[in-house]
Amino acid sequence: MGFARAHVVGAGLAGLNAATLLAEAGLAVSLSDSAARAGGRCRSYFDPSLGLTIDNGNHLVLASNPAVKAFRERIGATEPLAGPSHADFAFADLGTGERWELRINDGAIPWWVAVPSRRIPGTRMADYLPLGKLLLGKGEQTIGDLIATTGPVWDRMLAPVLLAVLNTDVASSSAVLAANVLKETLAKGGLASAPRIAMPTLGAAFIDPAIAWLGGKGCDLATGRRLKAIKTEANRVSALVWNDGEEAVSPDAAVVLAVPAWVAGDLVPGLSVPDDHRAIVNAHFACAPPKGAPEMLGLLNATSEWLFTHPDRVSVTISAADHLVDIPREDLARTIWAEVAQALGLPADTPLPPWQIVKEKRATFAATPAQERLRPGQRTAFTNLFLAGDWVDTGLPATIEGALRSGDTAARLVLGQRLVYGRG
Repeated sequence: MGFARAHVVGAGLAGLNAATLLAEAGLAVSLSDSAARAGGRCRSYFDPSLGLTIDNGNHLVLASNPAVKAFRERIGATEPLAGPSHADFAFADLGTGERWELRINDGAIPWWVAVPSRRIPGTRMADYLPLGKLLLGKGEQTIGDLIATTGPVWDRMLAPVLLAVLNTDVASSSAVLAANVLKETLAKGGLASAPRIAMPTLGAAFIDPAIAWLGGKGCDLATGRRLKAIKTEANRVSALVWNDGEEAVSPDAAVVLAVPAWVAGDLVPGLSVPDDHRAIVNAHFACAPPKGAPEMLGLLNATSEWLFTHPDRVSVTISAADHLVDIPREDLARTIWAEVAQALGLPADTPLPPWQIVKEKRATFAATPAQERLRPGQRTAFTNLFLAGDWVDTGLPATIEGALRSGDTAARLVLGQRLVYGRG
């Protein structure tokens, strides 16, 4: 029997994508989240200490991401994603003072490595030949098993870029996950690899238009609603126990559980989920960047890793930041601001502007082979219960694209449709 309605639990990007696809297909959809606002780990909010609306973090997508494109088209998102028209990545080494731009050519044939002005200073064309090995990752291999984790190509390109993607020590990260990302991006050329970031906010680019679109379909978001337990009978979910009471799940209803891995692990008996996570630290400063500052700048020999400039603020993202989460927030703000000032060419005595530090202690699962083995499929032992989230087995690391693909797959499993991304 087909499903006529669906309960979507969790209004992060995975849940929102599932809800929009199900509502588009004509199902009656209810959407709930335990937080006060939608977005999950991809959210925007007004910060009174800054007097600005900020994102919890600087979440990049890439020009080739198909699920991002499909989701934004479905919900009618009109706020553009900012970024260069080509795959140009600016870097600054705060230790040596060097600056350069990595400029990957548009097409799939990587002739950029033969042009000194496009590649990393001090490197030769031959230094890039081992990169092809990264496309061959399989099984339990780590990135360190495939290539040398030393040298300028590693230090000045691979390590900073893959750390941002995997949010895990790169050498010990899953070679399979790295290969899957690279096959869809760098292996297809610069047009597929060009970075994109939400402007002015994640909310405007992804969340707000999705909530508005769902509202137009009669699906309103219920916030502050936490799922405490799932009741089952035989092989189906029969009831959802919320903090505000129990709700029966009718025989024609499906449940899409789009909550964090640790929540799903507590709710679903016997479910295997990733249980090792990595932190991300973000810093926001209420100041206009100097004229001509790049929208995105990679920093080396610094605590800061990636710097992003907005018209009204400067933000910094630090991945795999478990070593920073216990440092006092003001100490972090001062350290990071000194690096921002240096990177943007501001006087060393430029006062610390209003700031905010956001620590996501469980931002993503650790992208290791051991954690990859724990990622579940999206079907469960119960015929009407499906999983979604960047932590399920999408074949990608914990990214916006992965979260959206999981929502797509969950919805198509509910609808009995062919999967677009081939995993369920």
